[in-house]
Amino acid sequence: MGDGLIAGADGLVRCAWHGNQDDYLAYHDREWGRPVADDIRLFEKICLEGFQSGLSWLTILRKRENFRAAFAGFDFETVSEFGPDDVERMLGDAGIVRHRGKIESTINNARRALELRKEYGSLAAYFWSHEPSQDERPAVIDWPTLTAMPKTETSTRVSKDLKKRGWSFVGPTTVYAFMQAMGLVNDHLEGCYCREEVEAERAAFTRPT
Repeated sequence: MGDGLIAGADGLVRCAWHGNQDDYLAYHDREWGRPVADDIRLFEKICLEGFQSGLSWLTILRKRENFRAAFAGFDFETVSEFGPDDVERMLGDAGIVRHRGKIESTINNARRALELRKEYGSLAAYFWSHEPSQDERPAVIDWPTLTAMPKTETSTRVSKDLKKRGWSFVGPTTVYAFMQAMGLVNDHLEGCYCREEVEAERAAFTRPT
């Protein structure tokens, strides 16, 4: 179909990057771009985006339930108390990405998330305070694969702020992918049936303060 769009077996036109793979298509339809205010989901997503670094999101998506089991459902209060034994446990878990730096980063980020929540009241209030103008768009998006993600002025600013606060694996492209997925921007293409649905959800969404 071209222009980053593809028709599914159900006749609906969507962004093409899911390749009509069932699990990836469901993620595109039901999750990607729909606004989220739940702190656990926000923490999970930014951590999993960090794990994605150097990999495809589909790889992480297919291991997501294993990650949830390993990281106590991404309850960052619980994860903040993880220690060396937990790191070794996860390094032996073939169901996740066994990368010591990323595992230790998630534990560190859980501790930083507690600090951020204490300051802002919630992670949601922090992240949504950085919602960009819808006129702000990256120059290039690799729509077929979403493996080479862009960055923007806002994602660069948030990345720098998080790193200043001690977070890790939160580079500008990671932050932008997080923003796309959690609904801070609507990057469903014109012509994708989800675009108007997501825009309506964003319009009705109460921004956390």
